[in-house]
Amino acid sequence: MTGRRRRLAITALAVLAPVLVWLVADPLLGHRLRIADGEQTLDIGAVPVVIVALLASFLGWAVLAVLERYWMRRARAVWTGAAVAVLAMSFLPLTGDGMDSGTRAVLGLLHLAVAAVLIPGLRAKGAAVATPPASGPPRTAPGGVGPWTTRGAP
Repeated sequence: MTGRRRRLAITALAVLAPVLVWLVADPLLGHRLRIADGEQTLDIGAVPVVIVALLASFLGWAVLAVLERYWMRRARAVWTGAAVAVLAMSFLPLTGDGMDSGTRAVLGLLHLAVAAVLIPGLRAKGAAVATPPASGPPRTAPGGVGPWTTRGAP
């Protein structure tokens, strides 16, 4: 599987994971995800879950691709640190008022579901998009023979 296809599959799984959590919490267990802000109430359904997970996945993929292109040596390590920091910050809104503890727990699980797929999946070495080989003269062994020659043996 090519790097792009693998990353696309990881993105699809990162969207599917929170949808499965939402399916268990809302339709199966009957806990509606609601956030109240004064007189306004926000019901969180499957569509917002998919949209937010998709945006987070594509944004994470894009940031990793940029880091790999311009900062190749430490790209995965830097991206992983940033992804964990973003995950930690995503829990800050869950500390506010306007939601019950069940909604708070399910929203936290939604965040963890995306991160549990996305962070190890995009970080994996097999997920890297192939980069073109470095340009330069072909490598040959001293005397022009050996496993590095580009021509057949003399």
